[in-house]
Amino acid sequence: MLKTAHGLIPTPIFMPVGTLGTVKGVLQQVLADDIKAKIILGNTYHLYLRPGDGLIRELGGLHAFSGWRRPILTDSGGYQVFSLAELRKINDEGVRFQSHIDGSAHTFTPESVVDIQRNLGSDVMMALDECAPYPCEYEEAKRAHERTLGWAKRAAARFRGTESPFGFGQLHFGIVQGGVHETLRMASLEVLTETEFDGYAIGGLAVGEPRSAMMEITGLCTEHLPAGQARYLMGVGKPEDIVDAIALGVDMFDCVIPTRNGRNGTFYTRDGKLVIRNQCHRQDSDPVEDGCRCYACRNFSRAYLRHLFNADEILGLQLATLHNLTFYTDLAGSARQAVLEGTFDRWKASFYSRYRDNNE
Repeated sequence: MLKTAHGLIPTPIFMPVGTLGTVKGVLQQVLADDIKAKIILGNTYHLYLRPGDGLIRELGGLHAFSGWRRPILTDSGGYQVFSLAELRKINDEGVRFQSHIDGSAHTFTPESVVDIQRNLGSDVMMALDECAPYPCEYEEAKRAHERTLGWAKRAAARFRGTESPFGFGQLHFGIVQGGVHETLRMASLEVLTETEFDGYAIGGLAVGEPRSAMMEITGLCTEHLPAGQARYLMGVGKPEDIVDAIALGVDMFDCVIPTRNGRNGTFYTRDGKLVIRNQCHRQDSDPVEDGCRCYACRNFSRAYLRHLFNADEILGLQLATLHNLTFYTDLAGSARQAVLEGTFDRWKASFYSRYRDNNE
């Protein structure tokens, strides 16, 4: 259990991505009561640009501003800067970048990113990091790794020297970087654990490397991270990757896959992916998934859902999002229950006996 100012978080947990203070197409009440999400993720980069962390602070912080009263994790903005390679310049001081909205110039430093997240009032804050691309030369990965460690120490100092403007405690996580290089990952682990963060994330994966490398590095990190603190595998979100990472000791996950792919008509089920636009569902009276507790499966047929998508009805996007987030929430919850009961290996085998990473 991860204890935060806005509630306890049972792990393993999947965090729906609410980039701009909202999970697209889902009411907060539905997210809490129907999907049963315990925590969502907000994006520091995007919220800083629009509407601005100062405004959010004035209006009581991200919880009050968005109406979401449960825990919130905000990322550092490092990945967004990584993805905007054409619009940014990095040095040891920080990152200077252009807004993707209006081209205006901005600078993130380890200190300013802490300050922004203080203003947002998130329960879990991430230290600024540099994500090296894949593939890249060892020396490039080393530079990003060393810069991330320097930034982590500065961020930790800033965090300890400041307080939340809202009167509640916030947690601060460091991010392990180093690409697919074991020596760099081990060096990162050593420095970050000595810096004593409240939890640790494994970053720089799911950026194009082979799945085997992703799992190997994940296992290396979880083996050496403190057992009593949360381990967060950033941006990894295929169901099979979540299951295998839980087996390696990961506690927290986030990814846009269930929401983004849902809006494109892909439903995730215990039997794999189902593409609702396919012709075979035109007259199909079955639900997307038998036994699923989500509103879509309890009330509508595949034929109706296909009709919604083909007619460009917004309800189709909402129902797909609702289903996929329910599936992901229940997947993590079932894994937790199996761990508590000592039956995880059997549960994992049962999952794989049905699930197929198909492309229907």
